[in-house]
Amino acid sequence: MSMFGSIDISATGLDTARLWLEVISHNMANLDTVRPSNEEPFRALLLEVQENTDKLADGGGGVLPTGLQRVTGEPQRVYDPDHPLADADGTLIRPVVELAAEMSNLIIATRMYQVNLRAIQSSQEAYQSALRIGNA
Repeated sequence: MSMFGSIDISATGLDTARLWLEVISHNMANLDTVRPSNEEPFRALLLEVQENTDKLADGGGGVLPTGLQRVTGEPQRVYDPDHPLADADGTLIRPVVELAAEMSNLIIATRMYQVNLRAIQSSQEAYQSALRIGNA
């Protein structure tokens, strides 16, 4: 166990939140990506996370991103015969991305980042205070 285990644990949460924010921004950037009806649509990605089994402190080891998973479901087909990617029937495939879900995830990931950053700052302040006690 590291002397700074709480900082190490919060750092895993901070890294995971940053990666989650990147995945969300990728999903939202492709919100209007349409494809011809004969191609696979863009599908939003979900970040898979598990507990880090390396014990960094008595409380645990934080979290560990393990991979990305594509959202399943039927894509929406839209009729837009003037679009350059429309097929012979004038059909396009919309991406499988839910804006409301991505916005909710964005709020949660942002709060996760903020909370872990604040936990690191609090731990650093506590260690600084402990060092000042010895010098008093």
